[in-house]
Amino acid sequence: MKQHNPEGVAAPISAYSHGIEVPPGARWLTVSGQVGIDSGGALAPDAAGQSEVIWQNISRILATAGMGIGDIVKMTAYLVDPADLAAYGAVRTRYLGDHRPASSLVYVSGLVKPEMKLEVEVQAARAD
Repeated sequence: MKQHNPEGVAAPISAYSHGIEVPPGARWLTVSGQVGIDSGGALAPDAAGQSEVIWQNISRILATAGMGIGDIVKMTAYLVDPADLAAYGAVRTRYLGDHRPASSLVYVSGLVKPEMKLEVEVQAARAD
């Protein structure tokens, strides 16, 4: 995947790229919004715990398609409370490492259940 962070556009303010180019013929995977519910059905109590579960789940879903974190080309995060940004960002950065997909982050008034603090959806592509 090719990153596009051109001169004349402010540098990304976090761990993302302004644009990602996917080569022709790549396989695409769209991952539904993931929330912090683990495989046993338990919801982590805080944003850090929910973020950890979310990224574990995303990693597992990508793996079923023969993909990994490095194949994410676009991600969107929905956070209920701006105070949770640092906790989410720390987990996200750990999982992404040096990878910089295109990204959006939106603050919302709520998610499907009031105790849910965030939700993340991704799109991945892999040129085989």
